Amino acid sequence: MSTLAAVNIVEEIMALKRERNAVILAHHYQESEIQEIADAIGDSLELARKAKELECDVIAFCGVWFMAETAKILNPSRTVIVPDKDAGCSLVDSCPVDMVRAFKRKYPDHVVVSYINTSADVKAESDIICTSRNAVQIVNSIPADQPILFLPDINLGNYVKKQTGRTNMRIWQGACIVHTTFTERKLLEAMAAQPDAFVVAHPECPTPVLQHAGYIGSTSALIDYCVKSEHKSFIVMTESGVQHSLRKLAPEKTFTFVTNENCNCSECPYMKRNSLEKLRDSLATLSPRVELDADMMDRARGSIERMLAVK
Repeated sequence: MSTLAAVNIVEEIMALKRERNAVILAHHYQESEIQEIADAIGDSLELARKAKELECDVIAFCGVWFMAETAKILNPSRTVIVPDKDAGCSLVDSCPVDMVRAFKRKYPDHVVVSYINTSADVKAESDIICTSRNAVQIVNSIPADQPILFLPDINLGNYVKKQTGRTNMRIWQGACIVHTTFTERKLLEAMAAQPDAFVVAHPECPTPVLQHAGYIGSTSALIDYCVKSEHKSFIVMTESGVQHSLRKLAPEKTFTFVTNENCNCSECPYMKRNSLEKLRDSLATLSPRVELDADMMDRARGSIERMLAVK
């Protein structure tokens, strides 16, 4: 797209935003041109909570579908739209609600701890939600003798199990298609090429990758750490969309992103489905729109609120 065309589309988006009394929320993994016009940038829960603070009628959520569902759960009276209805998530796909219900029937004594990267109906079946930032804290808040089902990310689950020492924790076999394909081999190659670089990693990465990280944290936590750290050079093991915030907030520092084995990139194909054109069209038509059952939203909201109550 030419620069002039992009400018014209942005002007259309801004006009529609005023007309709809809308706010634009963008995840860190979105394309930089979307992040530039967003009212707020963050991870999924940060953005859903931010939406509650903003005066608006419409939330245009530039991320993936489960994130927009979370925004709807926490903002049920508002219209929530997503630029592309097919912006999904491999973690959501790996954890269908029927399988979760079947597990609960078989093992009714387990507390179900669900990562926020799950569908709204799975959240409604969960006892408590966690994020990658607070997963260890959430699991530690549960009595030590209480068996736990942690879903759906196997790598985050293994990290939490190691950090908490929980032996009675079953872990679902789901994975993020971006983080799970980062390999120790490619990380070691990057470390050899840049021996002074400090390694930071998202806990959705496999254990062999995490063992080389000097800091492990959620998307927003990684950005905060890199910006505030005294280190000047970083190898960043997460989706490369975060480079927009990193280079904007710390232009004097160097950030290297290791490619994965699938696409020789470090991008989420679902996140990249959104575009300026689709955002414009979504605001014009107020679609695709997130519509959820009221009872399911109430139950899902309860599991999120239990997480927020943990100090």
